[in-house]
Amino acid sequence: MIKDIVHDPFFLGQKSEAATKNDVCAAKDLLDTLIANRQGCVGMAANMIGIRKRIIAFDNGGTYMTMLNPEIIKKSDEYEAEEGCLSLAGIRKTKRFQFITVRYQTLDMKTREEAFFGWTAQIIQHEIDHCNGILI
Repeated sequence: MIKDIVHDPFFLGQKSEAATKNDVCAAKDLLDTLIANRQGCVGMAANMIGIRKRIIAFDNGGTYMTMLNPEIIKKSDEYEAEEGCLSLAGIRKTKRFQFITVRYQTLDMKTREEAFFGWTAQIIQHEIDHCNGILI
């Protein structure tokens, strides 16, 4: 189900709680909302639709991917980026890493580790920041 986008910085600035198997419907709503906003958005975190759970969805090179409880476990090659956000007006500078490895859970709660680089890595870092209550 497509949900409304949250624009409240106070709500977005709160840390999200761990996702459980009971949050799969929320993950599907997040993905539906991302796809509905694909013209101006490449990634979303659950708090952007009013759900304070550690869930992200993003465009992974043309294929959509959803992660529960994502955590960056390795990172390298820091650079400065400029990013916008569907929840917040404007463009801001931030630090990102060119290469990351993420540990996460799939929708069936299986733990995975996967490496990402470039644009996809930047998207994931932005959405994990949302989960951590960090606004750019």
